[in-house]
Amino acid sequence: MSDIEIITFGCRLNAYESEVMRKHARDVGLDGAVIVNTCAVTQESVRQARQAIRKARRERPDAKIVITGCAAQIDPARFAAMAEVDHVIGNHEKTQSETFQGLRCGDTERVKVNDINSVKETAGHLIEDFGTQARAYVQIQNGCDHRCTFCIIPYGRGPSRSVPAGEVVAQVRTLVENGYAEIVLTGVDITAYGADLPGDVTLGVLVTKVLKLVPQLRRLRLSSIDSVEADATLLKAIAEEERLMSHLHLSLQAGHDLTLKRMKRRHSRAHAVSFCEQVRRLRPDMVFGADLIAGFPTESDDMFAGSLSLVDDCGLTFLHVFPFSARPGTPASRMRQLNGAVIAERAAALREKGVEALQRHLVNAKGRQIQVLMESEGRGRAGDFTPVKIEALEDGSKLFDAVVIGHDGSALIARMRA
Repeated sequence: MSDIEIITFGCRLNAYESEVMRKHARDVGLDGAVIVNTCAVTQESVRQARQAIRKARRERPDAKIVITGCAAQIDPARFAAMAEVDHVIGNHEKTQSETFQGLRCGDTERVKVNDINSVKETAGHLIEDFGTQARAYVQIQNGCDHRCTFCIIPYGRGPSRSVPAGEVVAQVRTLVENGYAEIVLTGVDITAYGADLPGDVTLGVLVTKVLKLVPQLRRLRLSSIDSVEADATLLKAIAEEERLMSHLHLSLQAGHDLTLKRMKRRHSRAHAVSFCEQVRRLRPDMVFGADLIAGFPTESDDMFAGSLSLVDDCGLTFLHVFPFSARPGTPASRMRQLNGAVIAERAAALREKGVEALQRHLVNAKGRQIQVLMESEGRGRAGDFTPVKIEALEDGSKLFDAVVIGHDGSALIARMRA
């Protein structure tokens, strides 16, 4: 029988959970299955998942096709109605070994999606490898207690819940022992880490503990953070821990206070700017990425101008631009919507702003000494997450020092340090 095929959409947490499912499926011998791990952030992500399901059935007519992920959790009936689909399982069920045993034995109901809000704990899962990937992901948290007006994800992920620190450390240690030089701590709202655990545990405390207890770990990276939740211990780690990478991806979403208020975000424009200034004082080589939404309902030209100027005022380099997509059931879907052409135009303008910011960053990097983690033949990432083109070492080393000698418009060009 052929191996399990997993098609993953969306975030790094989904990528991690796909490996958890791969392990469970292999353990029970669920050979030949196709598992589609969906995303619900935008209508487009749902459309792409449905398209992938139809393609999978055409290419593998005899396969068992299992659908899971946030889109399946939120609207299981929509996927169950597809003739190509054999099973729909929820976000909690997809990480449970008994779910896969049931799929293997044929005694699992066709739709197995329980109330995600009833889930109160998140256990760690011992994943020993991530295939050919250069870096490994470790889940530290799941769910979200906030209700941004545009976001459907809390309905797919449930309440915020943290993985105990000891389990996180054990998972990181296992992956490092198996040869991974870089670990990414991931979740839905990782700066909320620890609020549901006993004692005074925060993301900063966890980061410090991981670095202390796994001294062999070469590089530690954080997935997207919410700046308003960043704790003092995390800021101290950013300033002092060289193994904590000089790249932060921020959930900013907009650059105008009225838009942020209507989004029900908890930070102001001024806070976003001051946070970036503070972090850059602590770590001058810090590079910022950010999520930004273009064309939020009621957004005026002046409000959008605030998002454009935020790129310069925060010194952002890597932009993830999302054209606003109304998600049924969210408050934002009931607000006055903008014309689709206006949304597309603003998204294009933000992306162009991002291209300009990246170009400045690439130009300014010439001559710098960097550490490169190889991802594929001739390509890797610097510590600040900038793409790098470089000839790899003949001994197969994955992590080495280099000097930037130029760029090609999208990536740095570097050579190994003598």
